[in-house]
Amino acid sequence: MLQNNPELKSKIDQLWNKFWSGGISNPLTAIEQITYLLFMKRLDELDQKKQADAEFTGEKYTSKFEGKWIPPEYRAKARDDDTQKETDKRHADAKMYEIDKRSLRWSEFKRMQAEDMLQHVQGKVFPFLKDLNGAESNFTHHMKNAVFIIPKPALLVEAVKTIDEIFEVMERDSRENGQAFQDIQGDVYEMLLSEIATAGKNGQFRTPRHIIKLMADLVQPQLGHKIADPACGSGGFLLGAYQYIVTQLAIKAGTKDLTPDEDGFVRTSVAAAYDQKRQSILASSLWGYDIDATMVRLGLMNLMMHGIDEPHIDYKDTLSKSYLEESEYDIVMANPPFTGSIDKGDINENLQLGTTKTELLFVENIYRLLKKGGTACVIVPQGVLFGSGGAFKTLRQLLVERCDLKAIITMPSGVFKPYAGVSTAILLFTKVWGSKDKVTQPATEYVWFYEMAADGYSLDDKRSKLEGNGDLQDIIGNYHARNPATDTDRTAKFFMVPRTEIADEKNNYDLSLSRYKTDVFEEVHYDAPGVILDRLIQAEVGDVDEAELAKVQNGIVRELLELKGMVG
Repeated sequence: MLQNNPELKSKIDQLWNKFWSGGISNPLTAIEQITYLLFMKRLDELDQKKQADAEFTGEKYTSKFEGKWIPPEYRAKARDDDTQKETDKRHADAKMYEIDKRSLRWSEFKRMQAEDMLQHVQGKVFPFLKDLNGAESNFTHHMKNAVFIIPKPALLVEAVKTIDEIFEVMERDSRENGQAFQDIQGDVYEMLLSEIATAGKNGQFRTPRHIIKLMADLVQPQLGHKIADPACGSGGFLLGAYQYIVTQLAIKAGTKDLTPDEDGFVRTSVAAAYDQKRQSILASSLWGYDIDATMVRLGLMNLMMHGIDEPHIDYKDTLSKSYLEESEYDIVMANPPFTGSIDKGDINENLQLGTTKTELLFVENIYRLLKKGGTACVIVPQGVLFGSGGAFKTLRQLLVERCDLKAIITMPSGVFKPYAGVSTAILLFTKVWGSKDKVTQPATEYVWFYEMAADGYSLDDKRSKLEGNGDLQDIIGNYHARNPATDTDRTAKFFMVPRTEIADEKNNYDLSLSRYKTDVFEEVHYDAPGVILDRLIQAEVGDVDEAELAKVQNGIVRELLELKGMVG
């Protein structure tokens, strides 16, 4: 994380300040513009790396910057009734607007003079970026309304220079610490959001990467699984699932020397471990939806920067009537917005809870999206575990009876700082019975509870990295080794509770950890009151015999002596 690299943090601070002083003060606009520049830089870097790899292995690779490019508005659109002469003329006209793709590379345009660079990036590079995957692609569709609004040549020059410096620091960091090249766009996004007071006002704050890694290790997605996030933001969970799968493939292929990162997780983004077929299976495995067009664009670019050429991220309200998917996914990982409520008239009729609270509707919807046998790992506010309203209880009953509710991991309230101080929990459940099935036997037998006390970072607004990994690796090891016969100590950090106890009349489907945990009270032994009073008197007057003490007529010593007489 950025907190561990003060040099990188300071560069990103500089970048933010340059945009602020350059007249772009809306944080999301700034993030989006910075992301476009990062994407241009990364595109050039990745392309050059692929070219070098292809030369080394002798494989064929066609650079994205090879040949000519004609902006869409000037392309020859031949009509059916055209004569050959008219067709030729159209092609000739289009040819006038041809641009040498090589000039669209970051490494080429960054050498230009300020005025020329701004015109070139605004008029050529950015339109090329929008057109990158061809007219029919999802990316092009969502980039249609994207605008490049850096107003001043000086700001662009400064931003380009700073981004180059950021990449240098990251590459050095990657070499020295042996980690795969980090998700820089996600880091910048996280950093920028933490800079601003309005962060998270739509519930759109970023899930810390180590929490995403924890959830991926709990769910263990596999190649071929269809994976979704119905409120995907900048695509962090999809990326987390992708990196987990890639790492497992690399390990199976015999990759050695993968060292754990600062949170104890082994991850690599190196694609060398899998072939074109696997890459294509992976790319078609990840599906994300969001109701914010800016987030959709950020998510698309985030995944493309990690080597997924055509991500499936779309603009959609997954709670609304227009979203009809059901029983589609093997895995759902999500941190849906907690704070909102949805217009009653637009809630999908298949959602039966009868509430407008999004934190409940999203969990029900995730259940609906899972195939039978599919597993979800979802962050919810802890209120979902014990809320007394009818919809809260109905949802908990659904999780216990129609699903195998495997685990509830409560997290401390500082995990989402500086964006929010709300206490959250991770729910892990597998769908067993469909919504229309008759439940002949409740699906859950035991629920594994774990009380996370620390996640390896300070729980204040700074979220500084602490020594060790907190409870992260302990959670993963003990979850996968859970056993109802041995995980019985209710005073421990983790234990298992039978469904029969959760569903009984007393607990009535309450899923809060405190309901089942046994608190340990430490017995404290105190000295007898007389001994304490002797100590206080001695502190006042020192070592004096009884006769001398008896002569004291007033003051605190007299009162202490009287008190001693009362307690015997």
